[in-house]
Amino acid sequence: MERMTETRGTAADPTSFDVVVIGGGAAGLSGAVTLGRSRRRTLLVDAGAQRNRPAGGIHNLVTRDGMTPADFVAAGRAEVERYGGVVRDGTVTGVERSDAGFRVTVDDDAAATVTARRLLVTTGLVDELPDVPGLSERWGRDVIHCPYCHGYEFRDRRIGVLSTGPMTAHAALLFGQLSADVVVLAHTGPQLEDADAARLRALGVRVVPGRVEGLVVAGDRLCGVRLTDGTVVERDALAVAPRAVSRATLLGDLGLTTAPHPLGAALGEHVPTVDPTGRTRVDGVWVAGNVSDLMAQVVTAAGQGVMAAAAINADLALADADAAAATVAATTSHRHSV
Repeated sequence: MERMTETRGTAADPTSFDVVVIGGGAAGLSGAVTLGRSRRRTLLVDAGAQRNRPAGGIHNLVTRDGMTPADFVAAGRAEVERYGGVVRDGTVTGVERSDAGFRVTVDDDAAATVTARRLLVTTGLVDELPDVPGLSERWGRDVIHCPYCHGYEFRDRRIGVLSTGPMTAHAALLFGQLSADVVVLAHTGPQLEDADAARLRALGVRVVPGRVEGLVVAGDRLCGVRLTDGTVVERDALAVAPRAVSRATLLGDLGLTTAPHPLGAALGEHVPTVDPTGRTRVDGVWVAGNVSDLMAQVVTAAGQGVMAAAAINADLALADADAAAATVAATTSHRHSV
């Protein structure tokens, strides 16, 4: 890949940064903190669209289990600022090449345009929910998707698994680890493989035929699902498998597009990377978190943000050293010529 022209960001220019981090979830916050600790001039732009906003708490994050997503973001922002990073609320609406590396526009405001030598994109994903009325209103509360993120909170409760794709049996087995009362709602999903059906029968997981037409809610709590024939299946939680699609539209102008998930297009689309640090095929652009890894939980996304930031810092350090060496060489050559 062709190397970019290098111009270092300076504190004297409030529109010039070493790195702009786009997205303020776990990956973006962790990446910005890492860059700040490396004394890189860093701007984090956050549209406030974190995937886990509706959830009551974050789980599987050691020492922070149960912390609300809002409190997590607030604490992360404070840490970014403590290390000299700049945090800005807004939506990045344009990214293009510039002499400095990249020109980044926020909220379609030319006055808010900044430059960056490198980009770390952590914009996450959008969950495309099955077409059942009421799911989005209860998403992250008692309409759930991940047994590790939400399952323990519904242990020993009545759990339904909405079948819409190939992962139904897998989900039923995992939720069955948490409750003895799990049913599969056949809905629009494919017929279970014989081996999967046998496993579920052996574990006491029954399959309820028929299509789900809506939820039954009382007192702001899910209490069941209604089938098209009017039957109500009483449930306290409904596990669904959304199709996950990376928020990557803004990268289109740089030539980066999404690709089907390696396990199948039905699961979603992600931004591919060329190495484990999150480097993309576009020089100067890294990605981390759910935008590239659709299955990453908070702790995983945070780790990916750190890894990407470390790679970016190393890339910048090499560029700075090369620029310094070129300056020394040019000065020495000039002295020798006079």
